[in-house]
Amino acid sequence: MVWLRSLLFYLFGFTSVTIFATAIILAIPFTSIRTRYNMGVCWCRLIQRVLSLLCGIHSQIKGLDNIPQNPNKQLIILGKHQSAWETFVYPSIFPKELCFVFKRELLYVPFFGWALASLRMIHINRGDREKAREAVSAQGKQVLKEGRWIAIFPEGTRTPRGSFRPYRKGGVRLAISTQTDILPVAQNSGAIWPRKTFLKRPGLITLSIGPVISVKGKSEEQLQEEVEAWIEGEMRIIDAPAYVN
Repeated sequence: MVWLRSLLFYLFGFTSVTIFATAIILAIPFTSIRTRYNMGVCWCRLIQRVLSLLCGIHSQIKGLDNIPQNPNKQLIILGKHQSAWETFVYPSIFPKELCFVFKRELLYVPFFGWALASLRMIHINRGDREKAREAVSAQGKQVLKEGRWIAIFPEGTRTPRGSFRPYRKGGVRLAISTQTDILPVAQNSGAIWPRKTFLKRPGLITLSIGPVISVKGKSEEQLQEEVEAWIEGEMRIIDAPAYVN
């Protein structure tokens, strides 16, 4: 029955995202980015609920008390990336409006991409690293000034469970140039929802939020090492079986 439940989930996902995206697109002339973002958050929460009911995929969050409570604090979130799961969970758990850094190809996805474009996030050309760095730096500074938090997956793409892909330094560079602290996040979604798979098997996904990492007085290399050490170390705790040689 796993395949049937997975099929029903995808059918619901495609239908619901089309409905919500269309509503966001139609609302563009009359609403702010924040309002349209909150419409998207409603869809994210709905998807999680349906994922739980249909596929038996549940989640637990560790370290919620590590999220800064100061509404004026700037923050850059750097997290592990193993599946699509975290992309619709992040907006549901973080109290501030998030600006994701993502590949520009997503903008070409009918309805979803058009709605995403209206949220004015940071899209990059992964094939041109120099322009990608410039986009993250220039747009990132403006986004932080607007009071939004920035979410970056420093590995650049979804990675297989138990693997390590060298972290790109765009997030760390932006953090240092703007003197913005970093919130590290680890999640073992790859154990339940591996990339490039159709079946959604039941299970529990753990998302762990680490202590805020200060940028004060640190070099790019020091900050990068601290971020990698926490995330990869936490992955070996929340998904220990994946790292047994």
